[in-house]
Amino acid sequence: MRIRSRRAVVAAAALLMAASALPAAAAERPDREDRPAHGGLSAVIRYTEYGIPHILARSYAGLGFGTGWAQAADQVCTLADGFVTVRGERSRHFGPGAATDGSLSSAATNLSSDLYFRGVREAGTVERLLRQPAPAGPSRDAKELMRGFAAGYNAWLAQNRITDPACRGAAWVRPVTTLDVAARSYALSVLGGQGRAIDGITAAQPPASGRPAAQAPDPGGAARAARTLLATDTADMGSNAVAFSGATTANGRGLLLGNPHYPWQGGRRFWQSQQTIPGRLDVAGGSLLGSPTISIGHTPAVAWSHTVATGVTLDLRQLTLDPADPTVYLVDGRPERMTRRSVTVAVEGGAPVTRTQWWTRYGPVTTSLGPALPLPWTATTAYAVDDPNAVNLRGADTALGFSRARSTDDVLASLRRTQGLPWVNTIAADSRGHSLFTQSQVLPRVTDELAQRCLTPLGRATYPASGLAVLDGARGDCALGSDPDAVQPGVFGPARMPVLKDAPYAENSNDSAWLANADRPLTGYERIFGTVGTPRTLRTRGAVQDVAAMAARGGLTVRDLQAQQFADRVPAGDLAAADAARACAALPGGTATAGDGRAVDVREACGVLAAWDRTMNVSSRGALLFDRLWRRLPAAQLWRVPFSPSDPVGTPHTLNTDTPAFATALADTVAELRAAGIALDSPLGEHQFVVRGGQRIPVPGGTEALGVWNKVEPVWNAAGGGYTEVAHGSSYIQAVGWDGSRCPVARTLLTYSQSSNPASPHFSDQTRLFSQGRWVTSRFCERDILASPQLRVVRVSEHR
Repeated sequence: MRIRSRRAVVAAAALLMAASALPAAAAERPDREDRPAHGGLSAVIRYTEYGIPHILARSYAGLGFGTGWAQAADQVCTLADGFVTVRGERSRHFGPGAATDGSLSSAATNLSSDLYFRGVREAGTVERLLRQPAPAGPSRDAKELMRGFAAGYNAWLAQNRITDPACRGAAWVRPVTTLDVAARSYALSVLGGQGRAIDGITAAQPPASGRPAAQAPDPGGAARAARTLLATDTADMGSNAVAFSGATTANGRGLLLGNPHYPWQGGRRFWQSQQTIPGRLDVAGGSLLGSPTISIGHTPAVAWSHTVATGVTLDLRQLTLDPADPTVYLVDGRPERMTRRSVTVAVEGGAPVTRTQWWTRYGPVTTSLGPALPLPWTATTAYAVDDPNAVNLRGADTALGFSRARSTDDVLASLRRTQGLPWVNTIAADSRGHSLFTQSQVLPRVTDELAQRCLTPLGRATYPASGLAVLDGARGDCALGSDPDAVQPGVFGPARMPVLKDAPYAENSNDSAWLANADRPLTGYERIFGTVGTPRTLRTRGAVQDVAAMAARGGLTVRDLQAQQFADRVPAGDLAAADAARACAALPGGTATAGDGRAVDVREACGVLAAWDRTMNVSSRGALLFDRLWRRLPAAQLWRVPFSPSDPVGTPHTLNTDTPAFATALADTVAELRAAGIALDSPLGEHQFVVRGGQRIPVPGGTEALGVWNKVEPVWNAAGGGYTEVAHGSSYIQAVGWDGSRCPVARTLLTYSQSSNPASPHFSDQTRLFSQGRWVTSRFCERDILASPQLRVVRVSEHR
């Protein structure tokens, strides 16, 4: 590693920029280009304010190298922890019974996680996908990025001392391989499929003779469980995003505001950078840790974001078993024997654990889909997980297509060509004034017609309620079939995906595609994609109200996007706070009865609720009181006016204060805050904060149920002073537009900052900006990078 002066870096950058002038034939020889005379991969990293690296390389392998190096410098412990996961070695280092952080699967314990990921490794699953030619498998460029990332991570480890106490001196921090990097991408791909069934997959064993027969799942209870599961098992991920077309903006060019909601700790954090290969790729944005590509970002001419989609990324196959052998299932009356996989996991302080997994033509047998949805393996019936993303390692190529895009059409073309996104929507805008929304996911090809023919009784309960199909695995005519434009069998092709082009606004807040634009609703898609004509969340309702008003007003600029991000308006407050204040004031004697029977004086709360400004700004008084009250109100009795499909944004409404539950919730809230020593009218930021470096940093925003655009999910700790940490919420935020110059007009913010190392100067610097509603001005063009007053240049290579 060499740190260079500003003059030296200008020369180094000019040398690399000259690669764009190479003849086409030379540009096709990346291996030759990225190797300096002394051999090995290399890159130039220019750091600007807030530790944001601008990575410059001559090839995809070199770009991956610089990215792996820079990510390791900021996040080595988090990355190393994830690599332990995908190797199936958590039990060896951290103990079998400890809980995982949930970053790469829903496994409840290290042992369950290891049994699954070790099984994937021993089956050679990822290696097979890497060998598949594109587009079914990853392209050469994508594999070169992975190879380079592994080399860069390893070079950083070899040449630097770890200072982060989370893994300093730890034996589990080891060099990685290209396979490790690819396996991490694979884990994210199956996160919504096999990843949510890992406990059931690793626990599944055939019924033993002599044991009582397990009860079949109750269809009604299963429907409720599936609905809850699919709404909550990725509850730590969500997002808002809106694209405005040129018809709404001040200069006829597009605008994009992306506000993904992801965990603030662990392996699903974003990390910010710019990646440049002169003449081939120039992109800036946020990458999920361990990824060599930009996940959400912008090029010189187009910007995009993602939101977690409602499409159900798996289906279940109900197997009819041979009465003589529960490991044999029937298809069209013919027996097929399950494949038995024995997996052994090393365990800290104990003997290795060996378990058997059972696989079918559809996928692995599972005995549950989350703790609330048991799927017992009986003498006659078992269930297999059919996850089409288990053969999808194409996400890096989708991201590369975005990173080279010059328009929303290019974004859509990348999605259609690579079909690599497992569980997100895409929202995009470009410099020519186009907007785009598309729910282009890899989904099992469960059409409503197929469902009508092939759903089991259990499936007839779960499919309408949640989109989870349980299909008859004993019938060959219930196979998923193929669309002619699909890159793999058994999934929907691009022509079947919901798409909205060039609407004045295109917005999504994790509901279905239906109301991406309330004036141009999307319909006609299959149930597995999501619902039509059903209630929207308060976050969707508030978002559509906000962005529709912005589009109608017109003349929009990036400043309007910034204002929307930090408006912190509470749709629930607008709908209910005045009613709550009036009902409070009408309580006889100003008292209400708490859940434990105590009479509580609530008179002060009435005035606080009435005076509240209906925001979750850090200075807002009454926000905390309303938040704690809202969490206690029963959802089933919340509204007097029910949902109407003819007014999906405006209904339901009018708080039901007649129910006794209202007064009880109010009394319990007032009692709770007083017991914690928290004044009812305290500013939100005094009691919603994170502690970094021993100092409190106030946090704006609010919980999902309040409908706040700037979503945060804080952790309540009354003894510690209120909400004392954020579990997940607003993460890598970007507001992007264009002014006719070669450089995008971009403002960004990484809410939890670049590094998880407390010793880093970039451990909390952007968190303080988030607290203050401030932004980072993007340095995308060369002149802006080189003009940074904090410019620091590092030449990194495999050799010192």
